This record gives sequence, structure tokens and C-alpha cells, in this order.
Amino acid sequence: MDNNNEEVLSAPSTPVTPGTPGAPLFGGFKADHRSSGIGRKSLLKSCSRCFTAEDWALEEGTLPKVSCALPHPPVSLTRKVGAEFLGTFILIFAGTATAIMNQKTQGSETLIGLAASTGLAVMIVILSTGHISGAHLNPSVTIAFAALKHFSWKHVPVYVGAQVLASICAAFALKVIFHPIMGGGVTVPSGSYGQAFALEFIISFNLMFVVTAVATDTRAVGELAGIAVGATVMLNILIAGETTGASMNPVRTLGPAIAANNYKAIWVYLTAPFLGALFGAGTYTAVKLPEEDGDHIEKPSTRSFRR
Repeated sequence: MDNNNEEVLSAPSTPVTPGTPGAPLFGGFKADHRSSGIGRKSLLKSCSRCFTAEDWALEEGTLPKVSCALPHPPVSLTRKVGAEFLGTFILIFAGTATAIMNQKTQGSETLIGLAASTGLAVMIVILSTGHISGAHLNPSVTIAFAALKHFSWKHVPVYVGAQVLASICAAFALKVIFHPIMGGGVTVPSGSYGQAFALEFIISFNLMFVVTAVATDTRAVGELAGIAVGATVMLNILIAGETTGASMNPVRTLGPAIAANNYKAIWVYLTAPFLGALFGAGTYTAVKLPEEDGDHIEKPSTRSFRR
């Protein structure tokens, strides 16, 4: 027994590659209950970089539960931008097409239908592409994340470019399909410009407050992020849909405005969402609970629905 313990204690601290001739697996771990304490420590040290061990205080002679915690491979920028383009295209196409059909059928879709269509589009895009690109789908979301250091500024131009291009492509695709009915897909205010600005600012604030919570705070509803954000979009459309069209997104307005050649009050939709998103993200960052010692983990370069 003394000779066995001396061999284990004198083993090198650097783990030996499994399969080395004459070397014990996992740096000298033995199942013998007389040296189980030393074996467990050796296993923990040698596997600390890629495994997490739980329930070490087990009965003697039993192996601990070990789970793999290998990091996910990095996603290339090309894949991220491609997913962002496709996600934004789906969102703009779905939201604008529903509004056009509502105009074509003289209001049969109703405001509830418009809210449900856009909210569902947001939800399914987040669930399907959030793990690839982060599913920003909105320049104001991208810039707000970058301003709060949750996203790299060097990637902002390509993300915003993909979002703008996707919006224009979706709008002109709808123009070809539904020509000459296109006016219903354009977001224009039905009241004063001041009222429209205030509403777009508030609903963009609401949206970004929720997005920041589920995308940057590990204690928020991470797995239900798509449902939470989709429900927020639905709520915002029910609040402001009749008055402003509830854009919340500069590219939701820009693409259809270009396709329909209708730029009425476009400055409202190009400024209020950015300001509202910045205030929403900043407010949640200010009020969220402080991180505990165990919550300090490396932040990924692309935030928003990437776990």
C-alpha cells in the first residue's frame, strides 16, 4: 500500500495522455477504496480543463459523475452574416406581407393578426438562427449591443449592411408578388409626428429592455428567449400598430419605403428606434442584479440569443 501511494503522489501534475505505454489512465487514478481520495483528486486535476465533476462525496469505491464541457467551435463571420440576412429577410417579408394582405382584404387580418404574424416571425427566426448569428434582425439592436460592449464594433457595419439588404430584397420581392398593392406594407404615422416619435421610442425601449435581459443575463429566461421577444413584439404592435405601424426597426420601414416610394416621416423611424433601444439596453444594465463570483464567465463575441 505504501508503494502504491508513493507512486500516485509522485505522479506529474501535468496529465499524461491516455494510452501512453506504461502510463496509468487519467494520471494515476485507481478504483481501490484505500486510495480513492487520492485518485479522485488526480482525476479532478487532470481533467479540470474539459470536464466538470459533481458529487465527489460519494460512497467509497464508486466513480463520480463526469460530464463533458468542451467549448463549441467558433462560427465564421460569413455564416453569421448569412444567417442574419436570411433571418431579417424572413421577418420583413412576413410582417410586410401580412400588412399588405390586410389592405388587400379590407382589414380582415385585423390588428391582432398583424401582431401575431410579426411576433411569430420573430420567435421562429430567433429559435432557428439565434445560435448562429445572435438573431439581431434590427440595426438598433446591433448598435445598442455594441454600445454596451456586448458586440464587436468591427462587425456592426456588415451586420447592418446585411439587415438593410435583406429588407430591400424582401420589399421588392413583395412588390413583384403583390403589385400594385404595396402601400399597406409601409409604416407611416396616422397622428402627429411627435406622437409617432414618442410611441416608437417607448416600444423600442420595451423591446430592447427584454432583449437585453434574455440575451445578456444568465439568470433570465434564456431558453425561452424567442418566446419572450416574440411576445414583446406582439404587445408593442397592439399598443402602437394603429398609430405608427409599430416598426421598432429602421429596416422594417426602410425597405418597404424604397419599394413603395413613400418616405413620409421616415426620419421618425430612423431615429426613435435607435434612441429607444439604447435607453432600453442601458436601463436593464443599470437595474439588473450584480453578478456573483460563479457568474463570471467569458463573454462570446456575438451576443443576443447565443448560449
